[in-house]
Amino acid sequence: MTAAVDHKPTVGQTDATPVLDVDGMSVEIRTISGTVRAVNDVSFTARRGETLALLGESGCGKSMTATALVGLLEPVADVVEGSATLGGVDLFQVGPAKRREMAGTELAIVFQDALTALNPLYTVGTQLAEPFRIHHNLSAKEAKRKAVDLMTRVGIPQPESRLNSYPHQFSGGMRQRLLIAMAVALNPSVLIADEPTTALDVTVQAQIMALLRDLRTEFDMAVVLITHDLALVAEEADRVAVMYAGNIVETGPVAEVFANPKHPYTKGLLNSVPVNARRGDDLKSIGGTPPDLQAIPEGCVYQARCPLAREICADKRPTLDTVTANRKAACHFPEEVSNV
Repeated sequence: MTAAVDHKPTVGQTDATPVLDVDGMSVEIRTISGTVRAVNDVSFTARRGETLALLGESGCGKSMTATALVGLLEPVADVVEGSATLGGVDLFQVGPAKRREMAGTELAIVFQDALTALNPLYTVGTQLAEPFRIHHNLSAKEAKRKAVDLMTRVGIPQPESRLNSYPHQFSGGMRQRLLIAMAVALNPSVLIADEPTTALDVTVQAQIMALLRDLRTEFDMAVVLITHDLALVAEEADRVAVMYAGNIVETGPVAEVFANPKHPYTKGLLNSVPVNARRGDDLKSIGGTPPDLQAIPEGCVYQARCPLAREICADKRPTLDTVTANRKAACHFPEEVSNV
């Protein structure tokens, strides 16, 4: 696993412009058996020209964070605390009309299942042209020309002849390109990519990530990459925020976090990657299971699986504090993590 590659900026770069500032965001879900806090006190900053990865296992709250930011939470879920400031506007304090105005122009999202995200009843040309007609009030002919330009930009072959095709007539990789084209149509400040390559093979995955990287540079966007793939984070992201049980437990430049993790969960994830495994070797894993979100312990959320757990971990929840320059961790014993 390589934590730094040529296309990435200097590790630890801090002069990029902050564009999205999420501060203390919490999301609760109402269920039959009670209220569940799926996202708890999450804070991070996305910067122009950089990729921030939200990393963690399934169910840790990554996608819930994304849907809260873009205003697509299910009716049973609510943002109950915190703020998300984008362009001087708190996304959680504006009404539906302002949300629609900012959709695509300031904040956009790419989902992992393009076939579900695209409307099967409309041609791709109609769907690609729609943002221009709604936000820029372009004529049908002008919007169609913009749609062709977008398809060309994201690598769709013969765009003029494919404008009248439907989503199911494209391959998985081509559908994902179409979804990315719709997301960047209006040059948003922030692009959230929620597991954008999960259903794609390795070759197509590399092509999609290269496309996102090029678009990020071209439009000077901030990209928030949501994934559970450590190799993808090492290859594509500049900074990482590691999530566990709805909480961010570690943040920092990718190369530094992966080389010297300061939280036991991050160390466990890295140890579970079979980098030098040989046939017959036992594969390492993190023992136990994540806590039930309806019964989160009083202290550290990771205490039941942590090899460093002590009495203080059961009594006091650690806060996400600075451990080194540009690095934060929510652990009572960050300097001992290297020993586990």
